[in-house]
Amino acid sequence: MKQSLQLKFSQNLALTPQLQQSIKLLQLSSQELNQELESLLQANPLLERIDGPDGATEISESYSPAPDAAVSAPASEAPAPASEELPRIDEFGGGDDYYESFQGGSRWEEGGANSEDDNDFSFQEAANLTLREHLLSQIKLLPLSERDQTLAMVLVDAINDDGYLEQSLEELAELLPEELEIDPLELETALKHIQNLDPPGIGARNLAECLTLQLRALPAETPFVELAIKVAEQHLPLLASRDYTRLRKLLHCDDDVLKSVQQLVTQLNPRPGGEFSHITSDHYIQHEIVVKKIKGIWVASLNDEVVPKLRINQLYAGILKRNRDSSSQYLMSQMQEAKWMIKNIQQRFSTILRVSQAIVDRQRNFFEHGEVAMRPLVLREIADELGLHESTVSRVTTRKYMLTPRGVYELKYFFGSHVATESGGACSATAIRALIKQMVSEENPKKPLSDNQITDILSKQGIVVARRTIAKYRESLQIPAANQRKSL
Repeated sequence: MKQSLQLKFSQNLALTPQLQQSIKLLQLSSQELNQELESLLQANPLLERIDGPDGATEISESYSPAPDAAVSAPASEAPAPASEELPRIDEFGGGDDYYESFQGGSRWEEGGANSEDDNDFSFQEAANLTLREHLLSQIKLLPLSERDQTLAMVLVDAINDDGYLEQSLEELAELLPEELEIDPLELETALKHIQNLDPPGIGARNLAECLTLQLRALPAETPFVELAIKVAEQHLPLLASRDYTRLRKLLHCDDDVLKSVQQLVTQLNPRPGGEFSHITSDHYIQHEIVVKKIKGIWVASLNDEVVPKLRINQLYAGILKRNRDSSSQYLMSQMQEAKWMIKNIQQRFSTILRVSQAIVDRQRNFFEHGEVAMRPLVLREIADELGLHESTVSRVTTRKYMLTPRGVYELKYFFGSHVATESGGACSATAIRALIKQMVSEENPKKPLSDNQITDILSKQGIVVARRTIAKYRESLQIPAANQRKSL
């Protein structure tokens, strides 16, 4: 075999650690960004978060945009090219004042200056009452034997967050130790005790039983309660499908009585345990952008509350300035990473703001008139205007939210497909959904519009849409079919 040397030229794309970090930060949501920052702050001693509104001006490496920073700027202050910016890649049911003390997470103060230390309840935080705690507190007040009380507690542990008993009594009896000799009849008796507790409908094994328990808890003089119980026990599927003709025959009543029965059943709570489900801060959406109308112009600005204010730690920076020998290599690398992070955070929010303002400029009619005025928009249109790659715009608009006078929307919401009109124009899918929603809200409840009728109405307005497309849009709006929307 003959050995030889060859010289070849080739091109490849290599992402530096800084570019990889920039891409990663761009696609994170606000909550994920905070989690990422917390881990970096713990790992890098040269990076620190600024506390207080004035901390951002203490050092040049920190970043804190102006509160009402708008996107449009003079040409001399125009943002850097895309290649430099980013790589192209409710209430409780009981109504008792006692339970109101468990709803808040607020702080309160007790007593005056003469209060004893043992009685000082200042800044005590109220706890949220769970469904299990609420039921157990009532069971302890019942005149039950120790065995029956224990069985009732076992059943409480088997009740889910919605208030339903998911397992059968036979299954629960098999799970208990054999030496206790638990009879399913004993569990049935314990379940009856639980079903008499607050909230009404608790401990039911299905929806029909849940509604029946709530109806039986109403005063006996409640009008048509017996008919409502009969519907809940035997004819719930007919009521759900709105088969009023068969219901009238089975109940031997007229439309007025059936309407009263329907109202009585539909006002019940199908999830009696849901009022004890507490929403944590993880379920809240933090918006990055705020849209306001300033002097007749819709302007997007950053939400300062979600923009982290970072800076270089002055103590370690001073050590590096005094010692630049080989022993400080670790601190120098950490200093470089901290500068990268500050720059990438600035770059992330600057790009989000630019994309948001471009969206606002194109969807001004939406902010003025609502969803019916939404125009078709695709990612490439924004990407071409800002000089960004389409994938970058996609990352920016995913899980980033905008607070507007009409509500909070994900940036991705303002993009959508279009449908051609007879005049040669285009109508966005969002606008068509809004028109469908408007038609359904204004329809005659006794004669709801079918998908074919909605198609014909839109066709008269110059919007040509297939019936199956209307059905798809209607289902995405969670609007039932015409036969299920019919009412008495």
